[in-house]
Amino acid sequence: MDAPRLALVTGASRGLGAALAEGLAARGYHVLAVARTVGGLEELDDRIRAAGGSATLAPMDVAEAAAMQQLTDAISGRWGGLDLWAHCAIHAAPLSPAQHIDGKDWSKSLLVNAEVTRGLIALLEPLLLARGGTAMFFDDPRSGEKFFGAYGASKAAQIGLAKSWQAETVKTGPRVIIARPAPMPTAVRARFFPGEDRTALTPCKSEAERILAEL
Repeated sequence: MDAPRLALVTGASRGLGAALAEGLAARGYHVLAVARTVGGLEELDDRIRAAGGSATLAPMDVAEAAAMQQLTDAISGRWGGLDLWAHCAIHAAPLSPAQHIDGKDWSKSLLVNAEVTRGLIALLEPLLLARGGTAMFFDDPRSGEKFFGAYGASKAAQIGLAKSWQAETVKTGPRVIIARPAPMPTAVRARFFPGEDRTALTPCKSEAERILAEL
């Protein structure tokens, strides 16, 4: 029996990550869902299974290098490769003037948004190459906006790294896609823009469908 197509979604418990996980499961992928929030993962699993899909839950912190090594070892041993990686995990530090950015928030932003991305690229590239797979990143161009110093700088570092990887792998693979989602009513956005009219935003499910259709 052929192995199922496998999609890894990091940051899968809510928002765009959860919507992508559901959309991928509906397209026949077995979804490996990674997030710290166990309750959110269990609710995602319920929705996927109710729709006839399948998922494996991995309640892990992407910032724990040993856990990510364990995860990739498990993927290699059980499935032998990876068809798709959608990287939605993000740390959204509180908005702050540059001179008042908290040192811990700055360090965590760089760790989760930049260093974790570097580490996962190194770990997952062999698995993606094994199946001719695709990696997906999601841009949020806040770099240079006032009060977005920690988030904007670290997110720009992530996307800059992804663009370099994309340019380096045009001929060799894996395929690297950088999408720019429309504004969505996510928890991260609510933290940045409290009081915003969320009815004017694009639902996560609709944006996930658009991104997957272009895939």
